[in-house]
Amino acid sequence: MPTPIKERVDAELKDAMRAKEKLRVEVLRGMLSAFSYRRIEAGRDLSDPELIEVVAKLVKQRGDSIAEFTKAGRQDLVEKESAERSILLAYLPPQMSEGEIAAVVHEVPPASRNQAGAMRPLMAKLKGKADGNLIRLLVERELAATSDR
Repeated sequence: MPTPIKERVDAELKDAMRAKEKLRVEVLRGMLSAFSYRRIEAGRDLSDPELIEVVAKLVKQRGDSIAEFTKAGRQDLVEKESAERSILLAYLPPQMSEGEIAAVVHEVPPASRNQAGAMRPLMAKLKGKADGNLIRLLVERELAATSDR
């Protein structure tokens, strides 16, 4: 049984094909392919939260590619990956702001004031709501601030 996200991707793929939006068609087909691979891996139909995880993984891959292409000076590929990432981001739930994440990071109990101890509960609490790299940077900043006190 198709989920709302999969139905939305299918409908938007048809619209993109009619409008001859080559990049959007490519990204949406890739997303459907990733959904299929994950469904076969799981051996069952996926729920919306599982599909969101797949989309988040695709967004992270694009982010990693953007960083690498930037280092290599390939602005053409950076632009393409950025465009793909922005299409994929539309399928994720709204992300928390840096300030909201910082407030949650600040609430981490002092007993877990090492990076690994702080990241585990934070990643569980913020899963799907915030970028892991941003969480890591804020944890590092918070730990540095508390060690300076």
